[in-house]
Amino acid sequence: MVVNKKKLFRWLKIIVLLYCSLGIVLYYFQEKFLFHPVSLNEGDGFSFKQSFKEVNIAYDAATTFNMIQFLPADSSIKRGVVIYFHGNRENINRYAPFVDNFTKNGYQVWMPDYPTFGKSVGKLSEAILYEEALQVYTMAKGKFSPDSIVIYGKSLGTGIASFLASKRNCKRLILETPFTSMTDMFNRYCFIYPVSRIVQYKFPTKEYLINVIAPITIFHGTKDMVTPYSNALELKKYFKPVDEFITLDGAKHNNINSFAAYHQTLDSILTN
Repeated sequence: MVVNKKKLFRWLKIIVLLYCSLGIVLYYFQEKFLFHPVSLNEGDGFSFKQSFKEVNIAYDAATTFNMIQFLPADSSIKRGVVIYFHGNRENINRYAPFVDNFTKNGYQVWMPDYPTFGKSVGKLSEAILYEEALQVYTMAKGKFSPDSIVIYGKSLGTGIASFLASKRNCKRLILETPFTSMTDMFNRYCFIYPVSRIVQYKFPTKEYLINVIAPITIFHGTKDMVTPYSNALELKKYFKPVDEFITLDGAKHNNINSFAAYHQTLDSILTN
């Protein structure tokens, strides 16, 4: 009996040690899990198929937002601007191939890189990502009326896009593979921890949608293994009558662009 108690106590110590160790890793390395940037040197050039202009937005002494403004091939068609918040990987180079979805319909596309991504520099935080979004919107509003501004978010960028649309007027908010909140996402896999206290990046998309006045369109695939379809469906609880949820049967997280239904819906939104 004594031996069994010793073994039990030893296993209990191991379990507690593992629990605490994994919790510490989750807390201190969550930024490594969430963000996978590829930085570029200030002098590095860009090579895009579309016409573009590079812009630097100086925020403070340590922070500069680098943004690419993609221009429509047909300058005679001027419908507005799409402010595009990309996902959590690499930099603008990874997402530039999607720009034609908008420029072909007469829209400029303004795509900022987040701090530590591409040529943007500074310290990452949820607050600074929101501030960057507000800065870009202010620039856009100087050239376009709110009814000509589309706010678009992809994956992690959906949290940023939803925040901005909840604070500023726009023609439409479009979300590609969104999630209810980053807290919910972490809780899905780390439910044994007090996730709400541990997670530093909340991105509460579901809370922001309540305050979005513009129409909302969501695109999500049924085979998405990164931000599960079931999680995205929860966002419909926060919809207005004019909002729409477009289900792409069989689509995964990174191949939405290959589905005809996505392009048909997007073209209809942008040309009306």
